[in-house]
Amino acid sequence: MKTFSAKPSDITQDWILVDGTDQILGRLASQIASRLRGKHKAIFTPHMDTGDFVIVTNVEKLRVTGKKAFQKTYFRHSGYPGGISETNFEKLQDKYPDRVLKHAVKGMLPKGPLGYAMLKKLKCYTGDAHPHAAQQPKTLILTK
Repeated sequence: MKTFSAKPSDITQDWILVDGTDQILGRLASQIASRLRGKHKAIFTPHMDTGDFVIVTNVEKLRVTGKKAFQKTYFRHSGYPGGISETNFEKLQDKYPDRVLKHAVKGMLPKGPLGYAMLKKLKCYTGDAHPHAAQQPKTLILTK
């Protein structure tokens, strides 16, 4: 029996809608990363982008457990000497709610051009409204 390798003509990408209300950040990110990568499909091929598009609404209502809201730190660097900036989960979620989820999912995807293409299929929005109604996304209900 030969090993199956998906061709671009075999791949169909669906649109999935996820509600982030009261979801735990890491558990949600791992399930989203699996959907973006396409591991839930029988035609999964590691070197092809077989995953689905994922729309996440209410990203401002994500939560973390324990003291991570104050202790989890995020770093960024301006490129200049001494240009490192540090912030915690609570401040970053207040200012840029989508960056928290994108940062978590990015760490779970492969590094390189294929992983960057997968990350572009993640769409994060605050509130219930999103501009992708024309794609008729299927609602994915995740257990907490």
